Amino acid sequence: MDALTGKRLLILGLARQGKALARFAVGVGAVVTISDLRPAEKLQADLAELRDLPIELVLGEHPMTLLERTDILAISGGVPADAPLVQAARARGIPLTNDEQEFIRRTPADVIGITGSAGKTTTTALTGVMAQVAGRRTWVGGNIGRPLIADLHKMEPDDVVVQELSSFQLEIWEQSPPIAAVLNITPNHLDRHKTMTAYANAKANILRFQDEEGTAVLCLDDAGSLALRPLVHGRLRLFSLEKPVADGAFLHNGKIWLRNGHETAVCRVEDVQLRGRHNLLNVCAAVTLADTTGIPAAAIYEAIRTFTGVEHRLEPVRELNGVRYINDSIATAPERALAALAAFDEPLILLAGGRDKEMQWDEWARVVSRRVKQVILFGELADLLERKLEDIRFFEKIGCLVTRVETMAEAVAVAGSTAVPGDIILLSPGGTSYDAFKDFAERGEKFRELVNEL
Repeated sequence: MDALTGKRLLILGLARQGKALARFAVGVGAVVTISDLRPAEKLQADLAELRDLPIELVLGEHPMTLLERTDILAISGGVPADAPLVQAARARGIPLTNDEQEFIRRTPADVIGITGSAGKTTTTALTGVMAQVAGRRTWVGGNIGRPLIADLHKMEPDDVVVQELSSFQLEIWEQSPPIAAVLNITPNHLDRHKTMTAYANAKANILRFQDEEGTAVLCLDDAGSLALRPLVHGRLRLFSLEKPVADGAFLHNGKIWLRNGHETAVCRVEDVQLRGRHNLLNVCAAVTLADTTGIPAAAIYEAIRTFTGVEHRLEPVRELNGVRYINDSIATAPERALAALAAFDEPLILLAGGRDKEMQWDEWARVVSRRVKQVILFGELADLLERKLEDIRFFEKIGCLVTRVETMAEAVAVAGSTAVPGDIILLSPGGTSYDAFKDFAERGEKFRELVNEL
């Protein structure tokens, strides 16, 4: 008997997470209803995937009457925890869950959970490669790729699961993975969480429910991550680029070192294929996590030496006429864009814009004004970013060439026509993609397409 057997499960959101949970829940004998605010005509492909399941569909609305026949409410990542139906469920004492929470309650495998405002996908992917190189059967998912609950039935105790987790998923969690990392906490998603306190509290759930057998991995260099130290109940491991740590990974004299009772030089900085100081932090985090789950140093080194990154994250697209084009579409916050700028010494033409998440742009404007030779603005953010850059020019008497266009296609065309050999054209928008694209991946794919057509 599974905990969901015979339960009336209501799933809000017919996205990949909702579909995966629905299939699992039906398989263990739950009575499943799925509700989505979109009408049926916009969900044809999703509905076709579920045609073989005995589920009830309520589309185009989330009526309150659904709660009268609900034992458990599951919310997909795109459904805010303060949605009216979710608030009403809380008031009635109906427990909340999601697909990744249900997965972690059942998996027999070792689980490494990773969250952070930036770097979590790269760290998740690299940690997964380290486990694979070591010969461990490895499952990578969560906020990226395939929902892990879809493969739960295949997993065995000796497997390794590397689970990327977003604040949207974590905000309703009541169980933490046994190995958990918080890479950093900087302003992000404030349009959803409203305050930094609420955002940090959501992230903290990855640690909050660990016991003394758990391991928490925090960043010594990031105040937001380190502030969660009081929540650590078991082993605390740290990673840093700024100073040695007693238990974890750190940078010293051009090498990444690992301490775990012994001290091992894992690799040289030049062995790391990823650009940017922020990626050295991601490597240190992955080293610490892989070591925690028993991956030997030789496998960790081999993974670092061969890992070239994840698409849409400082991804080289093409070199044309001596100009390199870099896709960093994942930069959906100003801090991410600043990390991208810091990864290059070459002259930069920056493509920036998208939709705002109620973020602070003053520091972005200062750095861009000093570091970038030309910034090409597009999307809903263009007005705001242009004003910020004009303020810097007026008050600090510095500035770069600013060009306004309507679309990313125009931005690529303008950049390509003005660049000279030795320049880098960098798509690192700083804003989300939702003003023009489904997500950052679609935006990055469009950038690739446009660049390859030049």
